[in-house]
Amino acid sequence: MRGFGPTVFAEMTALAQRTGAVNLGQGFPDTDGPASLLADAAEAIRTGHNQYPPGAGVPALLEAVARHQRRCYGLELDPASQVLVTAGATEGVAAAVLALAGPGDEVVVLEPAYDSYAAVVALSGARQRSAALRPAADGSGRFALDGAALRAAFSPRTRVVLLNSPHNPTGTVLTVEELQLVADLALEHDAVVVTDEVYEHLVFDGARHVPIATLPGMAERTLTISSAGKTFSVTGWKIGWVTGPAELVSAARTVKQFLTYSGGAPFQPAVARALDLGDDFHRELAADLQRRRDLLREGLSAAGFATGTPEGTYFVVADPRPLGFEDGTELCRALPQLAGVVGVPVSAFCTPDGPAAAAARPLVRFTFCKSDAVLHEACERLRALRPR
Repeated sequence: MRGFGPTVFAEMTALAQRTGAVNLGQGFPDTDGPASLLADAAEAIRTGHNQYPPGAGVPALLEAVARHQRRCYGLELDPASQVLVTAGATEGVAAAVLALAGPGDEVVVLEPAYDSYAAVVALSGARQRSAALRPAADGSGRFALDGAALRAAFSPRTRVVLLNSPHNPTGTVLTVEELQLVADLALEHDAVVVTDEVYEHLVFDGARHVPIATLPGMAERTLTISSAGKTFSVTGWKIGWVTGPAELVSAARTVKQFLTYSGGAPFQPAVARALDLGDDFHRELAADLQRRRDLLREGLSAAGFATGTPEGTYFVVADPRPLGFEDGTELCRALPQLAGVVGVPVSAFCTPDGPAAAAARPLVRFTFCKSDAVLHEACERLRALRPR
């Protein structure tokens, strides 16, 4: 783990706490999830669900995840053998990569990428091969898959493709055509796809999240990962799940049992019930987040940043070069003093000298999963950056 220190999220959150800045860095909501979910967890605590749950997860949650995948995507799963509960999606990704890749193997990653990906690839002993998501040529601000770069990242040693859509930090929702290219290359190279879909329900403007497991030939070679944290605004609960073919889920389970073994005993039955809330809940949350996305984008634009329009997730990527700032990391460290706001540099999601590093260098990620009052305050403060 040489080269890996404290995460940028920890650094920026500590900076916000130390300075009193508005924290638009780390992506956690400042409101709790649905009242029924919280009540169910409290009831589970009161009624004795406080000891080790089964290592694979409580049956009610395994069954609820299987129902969710069937209802939303038409994927048929056996709850007993094709679903695994994990300590959040991060553990799910770690268990999958550690189970499937090792020394001599290669893992293809789209960059910018959530920072735990590089760390878990390093822990596995495999080598990371990166392909960039690049700002589209149409000037929309959307980050698009570079097909030629993706193809070049594959080799005879490719064992795993680590995918993320809807994508953190760029907010891109990969199109069916982009996903099909990933699928074609995975099939060609006999690779397993590990796909992080924690923002699956947080998509905007009519965008559609398509799980890669639904594409022809991919169900048998895909581990799909999601969690309650983003779906139900309870990021501190750390209840995630992995789904896929029984033999791949079994491999992840073998590793997971030596990571946390189990956890979240009273939260698991509560999440199980919440997964049956239905599509209206997801639509309402996505619509509210879209409204807050627009509020933050307008505020960033008024402050002088250039921004695209994210298709999903919690985040807007902002370009501060119109304001005269060329380095996002330097700006983020100075921003609490300059404007009383904290963001996260997009370069923190890239390997140094990797294919996305140069384009990411000036960019800053801000989160909009905050209350209107917090977003208004942040936008007002950011106006201090405008030359007078």
